[in-house]
Amino acid sequence: MLTKDLTKISIFQDKKIRKILFNKKWYFSIVDICNILAESSDPGSYWRKLKQRLVAEGSQVVTFCHGLKLMAPDGKQRETDCANTEGIFRIIQSIPSPKAEPFKLWLAKIAKERIDEIENPELGIERVKSLYEKKGYKKDWIEKRLTSIAIRQKLTDEWSERGANKSKDYAILTNDIMQGAFNLKVEDYKKLKRLEKENLRDHMTDLELIITMLGEATTTQITQRNNSHGLPQLRNDAQTGGDLAGRTRKDIESKIKAKVSTNKNFLSNKKKIKNIENKE
Repeated sequence: MLTKDLTKISIFQDKKIRKILFNKKWYFSIVDICNILAESSDPGSYWRKLKQRLVAEGSQVVTFCHGLKLMAPDGKQRETDCANTEGIFRIIQSIPSPKAEPFKLWLAKIAKERIDEIENPELGIERVKSLYEKKGYKKDWIEKRLTSIAIRQKLTDEWSERGANKSKDYAILTNDIMQGAFNLKVEDYKKLKRLEKENLRDHMTDLELIITMLGEATTTQITQRNNSHGLPQLRNDAQTGGDLAGRTRKDIESKIKAKVSTNKNFLSNKKKIKNIENKE
């Protein structure tokens, strides 16, 4: 279903690109992209011709496109070709324009960085750490978050080797752990924190991260000890690991006289940081 929140983002000075949340992903107006980069007097016609050329070349870019209703200049909702981030980047690569060149150079730079990270994983860790620092996260929280990423990776490696399907089973197994640890499924937890697309763990407090890590690390140990294979056995391990983490959470709550699960998120912190930057 489409969200009613049609958020615009400003780029290239006063020009804007319309976007809409669809199937939990942001989709951007392709015509708006063409208008900015190709500087065509008729961006709609430009996109139609570009799309025909891409199809003739055998490009799969059209599979990223959806006709979604966006607010038109006349104030009415009109169906507009939109693409997700991956699709937009692919389209930008096909636009022969000086304005598109910086994007192409940036994409080439990103590709090189990712290849370098495959050869030296420590570079990837440093990149992630730098990104969190730029977003305004505290250093002690960043260390916990990086540890949680490593623990999560170890667990998903186990799941993969033991017959779990990445696209579907991981979500089921993760919900089993979260249900036991916090008595909340991932989607319910995101609703508690008023999140939509954002990563739940990026909005967890220290205690929430620690309990999550405990549940996942415990599940990994249980799975290895049981030598589990297949979704039913893996679910039993995940439920047990989550329940053990949940007991710890309850013990903590009884001592601190407060809930570990909280509606606090980093979005409010970002607003504070932005306000500070604006004052400066």
